Amino acid sequence: MSSEYILALDQGTTSSRAILFDRGGRPAAVAQKEFGQIYPRPGWVEHDPEEIWSSQLNAAKQALRESGVEPRQIRAIGITNQRETTIIWDRVTGQPIHNAIVWQCRRTAEECDKLRESGLDSLIRSRTGLVLDAYFSGTKARWLLDNVSGARDLAREGRLAFGTVDAWLIWKLTGGRTHATDYSNASRTMLFNIGAGEWDDELLGALDVPRSVLPGVFPSSHVIAETDQSLFGCAIPIAGDAGDQQAALFGQACTAAGLSKNTYGTGCFMLLNTGPARVNSRNNLLTTIAWKIGGEPVQYAIEGSVFIAGAAVQWLRDGLRIIGSANETEALARSVDDNGGVYFVPAFVGLGAPYWDQYARGTIIGLTRGSGREHIARAALEAIAYQTGDVLSAMSDDSGIRLSELRVDGGAAKNDFLMQFQADILGIPVVRPANTETTSAGAAFLAGLAAGFWAGVDELGALWKREKTFEPVMSQPERERLVNGWRRAVERARAWEIK
Repeated sequence: MSSEYILALDQGTTSSRAILFDRGGRPAAVAQKEFGQIYPRPGWVEHDPEEIWSSQLNAAKQALRESGVEPRQIRAIGITNQRETTIIWDRVTGQPIHNAIVWQCRRTAEECDKLRESGLDSLIRSRTGLVLDAYFSGTKARWLLDNVSGARDLAREGRLAFGTVDAWLIWKLTGGRTHATDYSNASRTMLFNIGAGEWDDELLGALDVPRSVLPGVFPSSHVIAETDQSLFGCAIPIAGDAGDQQAALFGQACTAAGLSKNTYGTGCFMLLNTGPARVNSRNNLLTTIAWKIGGEPVQYAIEGSVFIAGAAVQWLRDGLRIIGSANETEALARSVDDNGGVYFVPAFVGLGAPYWDQYARGTIIGLTRGSGREHIARAALEAIAYQTGDVLSAMSDDSGIRLSELRVDGGAAKNDFLMQFQADILGIPVVRPANTETTSAGAAFLAGLAAGFWAGVDELGALWKREKTFEPVMSQPERERLVNGWRRAVERARAWEIK
């Protein structure tokens, strides 16, 4: 077989996936491995880094095995990853010093409050484009250094390496030879100056994270290193690296300023490409680095992060046990005419944009004796659309851009009821692409550009095709009535944990 492929490693919050892409940008093979979620205390979320690695490696080998593709046919590897999740490991032994602290984890919320009281929030906003919140990696890294016995001493000796999940995978893929990340992932740590494009010494001092633990920062489309030959039988270039949401923006062909996408996964993440111009939010959205391609200027985006989206449906399945699979929610939602007055605010780990309320908690409100599981299932899907609407409203105000359409991807984007309701709540068309594997595609495209597999961004743009467009049909009065009910429900969920 003479064909060549790009291998995308898509390391997510609940599973690790590997997808082979051909020159036409089509998935040629897909493999997926789920891994465990660890909840040591309420609001705390962890992963086993070794399980992350083994699941990702096994998924890659399965994709190759089942497709019959030989490792020598892989032109390059692109990595995309759950962002903000923090791992620290020993450079000598290669062993993590603790479980990974996941982006959803709220254990450093009180530390963030103290830093805010000291006036650090404005500095963080100006240097990093982020808000001061436990969501990001900086306070997670500090917690590990402060709470794992001997960690500070090892850091002083230069023994420890810090990274988001991409850096951990690159370390493992290269047999411990390369400690690296890319601009997009670095911009999510609360330690990186996105204007200067470098780690910020003042922020490192304020969060007490030593420079010695930090990875090198490379462009998102760039040959960073090669895999260790022992893994696949040959060395394969690692040529792409981007956080999952930035990769999805690239995979959706939103490569020009003014284009936007929303990914429906564990959480919901809407990004608007602002090009080489940094747009500072007035509405508690984030300014983030979208990507950097080779020697070209950094591209920026504004982002709204919704912490719980598809995870709310998982909770209906695994927590309440009122559904057997996520697919049941569409039929349940359609089985009733409306939500019956039921609203579900899935603030299990607080609320993200535009509220940034660390102490909000999940709320189901409006229940009556006539409420059934179908109303709760419908309310869970509607909550995803309402949260996206909150973000889009803030994004339009910040940017001055009125979107003509929203491109969508992620698992829940396959739910036609949700996509139609989303279009109705936003009042603009929602466009689902033919290939919904946009996060993996973005990682593959970035790697393929650096490896010369594709000639340029224009060639990649021609590979994007729309599968279905959902046009809004809801009346404005009905939209306003529903959104007003949602906002009342959000107010009842906010600040629940404040003593």
